[in-house]
Amino acid sequence: MVVARSVALFAVAALFEVGGAWLVWQGIREHKGWVWIGAGVVALGLYGVVATLQSDDDFGRVLAAYGGIFVAGSIAWGMVADGYRSDRWDVVGALVCLAGMAVIMYAPRGN
Repeated sequence: MVVARSVALFAVAALFEVGGAWLVWQGIREHKGWVWIGAGVVALGLYGVVATLQSDDDFGRVLAAYGGIFVAGSIAWGMVADGYRSDRWDVVGALVCLAGMAVIMYAPRGN
């Protein structure tokens, strides 16, 4: 159950971080304005809050592991929100990142 909760928190964090960055991108690059930018800033702040809810106390480990989620989540977000067409190398790279995330976060430790 601890791993399932952790994975769910990583997924929520990805929604806030990738979504927040996308909102800022839209506000600036697509000229959608300050409301979009502000919403993005709020979402990015919420990402930081969600990251603190992980049960692991090691900031570096949690953020390093989250990097794998961020990579895969960014590709998925681009596909859904922007019509980005990933190729097999995007998929392979995302899977490598997710495997690395699993090793960093969930490998058995003797400490």
